[in-house]
Amino acid sequence: MTLLSPPPMPGTSGTGVNPSHPDGADDQPRTVGRLTQDDIASLVAAFVGSLALTWLVYFQLLPLSGKVGFLFCWYAAFLAVYGLVSSFGNPRPVVVDRLWGAAVAGAAGVVFFAVLSVAIYTLVKGEGAWIHGNFWTHDMAGVGPTETLTHGGITHAVAGSLIELAIATAVSLPLGIGTAIYMVEIGGRFSTVVRTVVEAMTALPDILAGLFIYTVLQLGLGFQRNGFCAAMALSIMMLPIIARSADVSLRVVAGGLREASLALGASRWATVWRVVLPTARSGLATAVILGLARAVGETAPVLITSGASTFFNTNPLKNPMNSLPLFIFSSVRSGEPTYITRGFGAASVLLVLVVVLFIAARLLSREKTKR
Repeated sequence: MTLLSPPPMPGTSGTGVNPSHPDGADDQPRTVGRLTQDDIASLVAAFVGSLALTWLVYFQLLPLSGKVGFLFCWYAAFLAVYGLVSSFGNPRPVVVDRLWGAAVAGAAGVVFFAVLSVAIYTLVKGEGAWIHGNFWTHDMAGVGPTETLTHGGITHAVAGSLIELAIATAVSLPLGIGTAIYMVEIGGRFSTVVRTVVEAMTALPDILAGLFIYTVLQLGLGFQRNGFCAAMALSIMMLPIIARSADVSLRVVAGGLREASLALGASRWATVWRVVLPTARSGLATAVILGLARAVGETAPVLITSGASTFFNTNPLKNPMNSLPLFIFSSVRSGEPTYITRGFGAASVLLVLVVVLFIAARLLSREKTKR
């Protein structure tokens, strides 16, 4: 018994090869998301060729100088050469895609280099201070301007920052999340006004928060300069960040969860407390961390409201209380080399703290996305 093979499809030969292609190959989708050998060869050729061309024109043919100008001209020449090399064997959409990818990657590289250079410069300038153990365990009480880096430390500034941030978080956390709950779950005409005010407060200059607390609490109510006033100023800066981020987190909670809870007889408050908030827990934690990262580096509010001190103070209601931003400002402004080094050392600590907070926020957001 002989089996008959099915007839070939229209437009193809009996061997399964598309005759419309002169090389006899079937249509294949273009690979995206990874570099091919052609991409790598084009990048290397454009990189080397643009570098040589820019060096020849910039330094040899034209009376130009300067590293920054050379880098800008090199980048422009790289894009031109890369587009020209890519156009030899690729269609126009591929060339445009490569050029836009190179432009975006270059912009991201500039931003990354700027941030990395600032971080490295700060760490190197402060190395003379933070390599000593007393920098982490002592305060600046009784330390004169001519004392070496083996005397004094930042424990009073670290303790002051932690106390002020704790008070500011205790004030702004319930207010921020409560505002977000009102905007998302309650709504109404007034919620539009609240949302507009919250969005406007995210761009509020930090000096205005310090002036407001200084006018109301210190001039109006007779408070002295202390950590509590500084914490109130920081809470004003944290409040819109927490409210706005929490608003976004609550909005992404599926409406079906709310409907199911209400259909089972739960009240609106029980639905929010037992369904909505637990679902958005990671997003709310991210909102708090972003608010802390915003407040931990503010200098102007604490400069006006807390006052600088050199001694260890854990009472936020009595006597001035130092903090890391204020210690950095005072040290660098003094003009003494040892104080400037201590200021950069404190800036290194503050930089690491902010990076840790943002990494924690990213990890919580990633956990939220996985769920």
